Amino acid sequence: MPSEKVLEQKKVVVAELTEQVKASCIGVLVDYKGISVADDTALRKELREAGVKYSVVKNTLLGFAAKDAGLEGLDEVLNGTTALATAEDDYTAAPRILGKYADGHDNFKIKSGFMDGKVVDLDTINALAKLPTRDVLLATVLGAFNAPIAAFARAVQAIVDKGDAPAEAAAE
Repeated sequence: MPSEKVLEQKKVVVAELTEQVKASCIGVLVDYKGISVADDTALRKELREAGVKYSVVKNTLLGFAAKDAGLEGLDEVLNGTTALATAEDDYTAAPRILGKYADGHDNFKIKSGFMDGKVVDLDTINALAKLPTRDVLLATVLGAFNAPIAAFARAVQAIVDKGDAPAEAAAE
């Protein structure tokens, strides 16, 4: 049986994990077994730059935190090595980065995930992984809004250019 000091430390970790899960819009659980230190360091750097929190967690502590946060259905994937990636405001960053990494490494596998307080299946995580970044999506939307205005401006410019041609010919 663990000592009181160890038990209190574990309670603090569970409370922190619970808050992290509750505060995040998305979370992805991965099996990181067999990746090199250099690969792990590069992955952590990319996740950190995207605003994603990534940490190795103990399965039992994450199980307690998930239960406290109201997530049901993660128990069956909480075995082996587990790392948790969470993001507070970007739904696609964690799945996109981890999905790309999993495609290039045989031992690295996405186990499960959650979104907006509900456990989601791997198909949902993989679909999110294929979405472009937020900046690319915003640029696409703005481009769609800008296209009719640009076409109108080109049409007006063509009329102006066409109107100037006879005047220039008459001046010569």
